[in-house]
Amino acid sequence: NSPSSSEKERSLILEKIGLAFGSGDDCLGILAVTDIPDLDRHRQKLLPLAQSLATLPPSDLEKVIDYKSGFQSGWSHGKEKVEGDKFDTGKGSFYGNPLMDDITRETGDQTMDKQVIDENPAFFAPNVWPTESIPSFESAFKDLGQLVVQVGRLLARPCDAYVKKTCGESYQSDKLSSVINNSRFCKARLLHYFAMDTPANVSDEKRDSSTQDTDFSDWCGWHNDHGSLTGLVPAIFLDPDGNQVPCPDQEAGLYIKSRSGSVVHVSLPPGSLGFQIGETSQIHTGGVLQATPHAVRGVRSSTAGGITRESFAVFMEPEFFADMEIHVTGKTVEDTQRQEAEKHLPKTIRTLRSRWKPGMNFGEFSNATFAAFY
Repeated sequence: NSPSSSEKERSLILEKIGLAFGSGDDCLGILAVTDIPDLDRHRQKLLPLAQSLATLPPSDLEKVIDYKSGFQSGWSHGKEKVEGDKFDTGKGSFYGNPLMDDITRETGDQTMDKQVIDENPAFFAPNVWPTESIPSFESAFKDLGQLVVQVGRLLARPCDAYVKKTCGESYQSDKLSSVINNSRFCKARLLHYFAMDTPANVSDEKRDSSTQDTDFSDWCGWHNDHGSLTGLVPAIFLDPDGNQVPCPDQEAGLYIKSRSGSVVHVSLPPGSLGFQIGETSQIHTGGVLQATPHAVRGVRSSTAGGITRESFAVFMEPEFFADMEIHVTGKTVEDTQRQEAEKHLPKTIRTLRSRWKPGMNFGEFSNATFAAFY
């Protein structure tokens, strides 16, 4: 390409990042990346194992439950609250770090305080794998997780460039790239959405604003991701015998609420990865990049016949002691989340200012967020 065409391509990429991740009222906080080598091969290896794991005998599942970590390593089901006091039983999750099995051992980092490690097991718990029950699980989980991180690292660079273009010299660090490239803290989550027992029927005419929110969140309640960048692998749907089937309900899947209050059903293009901005990047950029609330609506078709949904998300985030300061000179707490945008948050999402204060580190911010949802 000529220099002019390369510059046009760069400008187009930055424009798309602004439309997806920017602070505009209609930005949805999600972007798709296509043409990723080996993505479908790794996706097909891992996602069916979510159903295999969820249907293991209780005695086998018990071996991969880490109570000490607060269910933030290994298998978790029905432990998370994402809508008031209601436990989220619509899905089961398996958590692991795809980059390393045990941060405290593999890095040889002598600066980590043992008391901090002991007091924050959700961050420092080692991986636990269902090797006896599903021998291929660990390698499939790590292969797909590491691929998502590789693409996330490539995406972080133009995200930083967009902030730089928007703010000029007042943004003096490639903060997102630095986090994604250097942090050893990375949490991947393999999700199994259980078949819905009874289809819900709610008349459009009778929905008030609260019902409209909860109507889209029976498989996963409304929430914001609190890390830096989240990678999403397009879901597959399985029948009770493990056969892949088309989604029997075109209204099922991921929903996002814009800052203007619009609720949008999002479908990722075939062969793509989706990426969502998290609240940490929203803080670091002073609100130039912004997270958006999202939820998952379950299959409600009367012909669903026990259909389940399997998906995979990778949460790229800073290390425990990393700063949670605004890295754009002149931006304020008020810029980070405008009060007008707060008005349109689902009622179950706590505002950013209620969980984050300047001077916190990422571990403290995360603990405040976990406390709001667990």
